[in-house]
Amino acid sequence: MGPGAQLFEPAQLGSLEVRNRIVRAGTSETMADDRGAVTDQYVALYEELARNDVGLIFTGHLYCATRGRYARRQTGIYADDLVPGLRRVTDAVHRHGGRIFAQVAHAGSQSRVEAGTPPLAPSAVPNALTGRPVPAAGEDEVAEAIAAFAAGARRAVDAGFDGVHIHAANGYLISEFSSPTANRRTDAWGGSPEGRDRFIVEIARAVRGAVPDEMPVTLKLGMVDATPGGLGLDESLPRAKRLVETGLDGLEISCGVMQRATDSARQYVAVDPRRAAEDLLVHRIFSQPEAEAYFLPWARAVRADVDTNIILAGGMRTTQTMIRIVRDRDVDFVALSRPLIREPDLVRQIANGRTGRVDCTSCNLCLLHEGHHSLRCWRTPRRNLLEHAIFRLRGGLRS
Repeated sequence: MGPGAQLFEPAQLGSLEVRNRIVRAGTSETMADDRGAVTDQYVALYEELARNDVGLIFTGHLYCATRGRYARRQTGIYADDLVPGLRRVTDAVHRHGGRIFAQVAHAGSQSRVEAGTPPLAPSAVPNALTGRPVPAAGEDEVAEAIAAFAAGARRAVDAGFDGVHIHAANGYLISEFSSPTANRRTDAWGGSPEGRDRFIVEIARAVRGAVPDEMPVTLKLGMVDATPGGLGLDESLPRAKRLVETGLDGLEISCGVMQRATDSARQYVAVDPRRAAEDLLVHRIFSQPEAEAYFLPWARAVRADVDTNIILAGGMRTTQTMIRIVRDRDVDFVALSRPLIREPDLVRQIANGRTGRVDCTSCNLCLLHEGHHSLRCWRTPRRNLLEHAIFRLRGGLRS
């Protein structure tokens, strides 16, 4: 076996075989139309990833309820008439032997959409990331949100997805219910770790019950909040075990409630001075690189306590790190987001012997343009940097 062979061993998620251990982590695309329907550009994005041998693809977050929309041009899974468009995506991925899961989500109070029904939150607490105030959800609204996740999962089946991935991290609705700083309720949906478990566990059960027994269901779990006094491992580890007992086939490890976007997507990972200069990151030339695999300690804690497949996102930027954490059984899959924006063929390159550092420098310009422009790398080709600078100087990012 050559270097990297462990990354290309087939793996199982429930009854589904995945051709390698590299996952495309869910990434917001800004490629839908105004009501969240799939476009040709969206289909082409996912076909390119599958053509280049990504083992498993998680879609960007698909909003399962109209009030759960996060940003403009986000893709939806909230209505039956969106299914044919989503079927185009799964057909394109399957043509190239790929596997794709629908990542079903609800933005909660982190929604950046101003029009329509007010956002949903467990308590009347300003959102930690946006500062947006919201009223506390009523019992009927909680029940509607759970039903929306189940309905989204059913539509994922109809659209031909290979599995469902529940988004329960990064400050969106489920992680708000799971957080002691965002969830101040004193009824059965809060007030204690067990109460804060209830919403996420009920959603996991509802989704599991909405799809065939043989279809895998996984979940992106926020393990630790970035807010003072927020969720910690002492509460999230027992929660992870309870979730797996509902029938989940794997957990993706991430952060919970966020105060900054970089809490889930840190900048300049593994960027040394030479690499900073090469990528025109002048302000980073004299800075030390950020560490890789920044959620790995949480993944190891889950591995020690919970029997499930573990998917790790968060800053893998060298092939050595990817290989090591899979070889050492710290995780079962490595999930890449930003590197595959810059290099959609990265998995194929690694299979063909590419080693060392990926090209992405985690500058986060791709995330900065979410809701404004379709997903792309803004550092290459270089003319994209000029377009970014002009857009920013004209105040476009503030609109």
